[in-house]
Amino acid sequence: MNPIRTRSLRPILLLLAVLLLGFFLGSAHRALDAQVSPALSADEKQLFDAFWQVWGHIRDDFVSPDGQIPDASLLVDGAIRGMTDALGDEHSGYLNSQQYPVMQEDWAGAVDGIGAVVERDDDSGQQRIAWVLPGTPAEAAGLAAGDVFLQVDGQDVREASQLELAALVRGPVGTDVHLLMERGEVRLGFTITRARIEIPNVESHRLEGTGIGYIQLQHFSANARQQLDEALKTLDSDSLSGLVLDLRNNPGGLLDSAIAIASAFIEDGPLLIEQSGEEEQVHGADGSYLGLTLPMAVLVNEQSASASELVAGALQDRDRAIIIGQPTFGKGTMQNLFALDNGGGLQLTIARWLTPEGHWIHESGIVPDILVEQAVPTPPQDKDPSLQAAVEHLQALAVGQAA
Repeated sequence: MNPIRTRSLRPILLLLAVLLLGFFLGSAHRALDAQVSPALSADEKQLFDAFWQVWGHIRDDFVSPDGQIPDASLLVDGAIRGMTDALGDEHSGYLNSQQYPVMQEDWAGAVDGIGAVVERDDDSGQQRIAWVLPGTPAEAAGLAAGDVFLQVDGQDVREASQLELAALVRGPVGTDVHLLMERGEVRLGFTITRARIEIPNVESHRLEGTGIGYIQLQHFSANARQQLDEALKTLDSDSLSGLVLDLRNNPGGLLDSAIAIASAFIEDGPLLIEQSGEEEQVHGADGSYLGLTLPMAVLVNEQSASASELVAGALQDRDRAIIIGQPTFGKGTMQNLFALDNGGGLQLTIARWLTPEGHWIHESGIVPDILVEQAVPTPPQDKDPSLQAAVEHLQALAVGQAA
């Protein structure tokens, strides 16, 4: 049994130009409008009596120290957020009318923002820049990795959620956002003009001195499979002796995208098992197999999560690829996103998923076939231990086949 790991730093890869709410493994096609009022039992109606009593007292009796009348929409948002918080599930939550469009935008592959990737320290709660995307307004303004967010347009964001921060920093192309950042002991102000940022998702090239192709996938967006196919075509996959698929630091994405990526390399049969209550559904390959039989290695680390784990688990269980690196994050649940009448949304855990062999990887992750202590690449790539292990493995397979 794999030990449960604790993490003080969890990079959610909250791209202010590329916000990907990490560890979301739902299908955009199953995000349904929540426009139906449920029928309540007598007991449930009685429970709501207290809710309406509180609502009435606040409306009629509450006196604000500043004399302001409580905003009804603010109270409703708080009540909804309280319900989702009571679930005790870090992957379920309420998105208000500012946050929900941010989540929807992430599926499109491009966003209006500044071009900075943000990570959040779970211990301090600070949100800081992990890296700045090249050629973006953030780079031109001089933002740097490690800069901590203090204020956005004068609003304190030190205790803001990830989506709240993204909603504030993003905005219409051509408009300015004013940031107050902390760099070491110094506070710095930046005025940055927002731009349309294409999300960099796939990097591919041939590894020098080998016949091995390398593809790095950053996230499982709606167009990830198309980008993968284009990369394989550019690499001339039929001439390769092996392929490395790098899923390190990939926080996940859409279920449909994960199935499509796995189906590129697996012709038929199961890819994952979805369990919801007593119901069970097997998701198989979607028929888009590319016919590639070349040896594969998949690179993972502890920040490979959700859809990344689904693909790695499918390729491992189906004996299609060797997994190299460190145990993955360990997210074995699936979420759906429901639209609400107030312009907000509800992200809700609706099932758990298992690998084709029935392994539930929640909190334990996918265990690599080849463990590498240092799974985070350090430039240049020839000093990347995980990549080097993959090359050595694929080259050994090629020699064995030749013999």
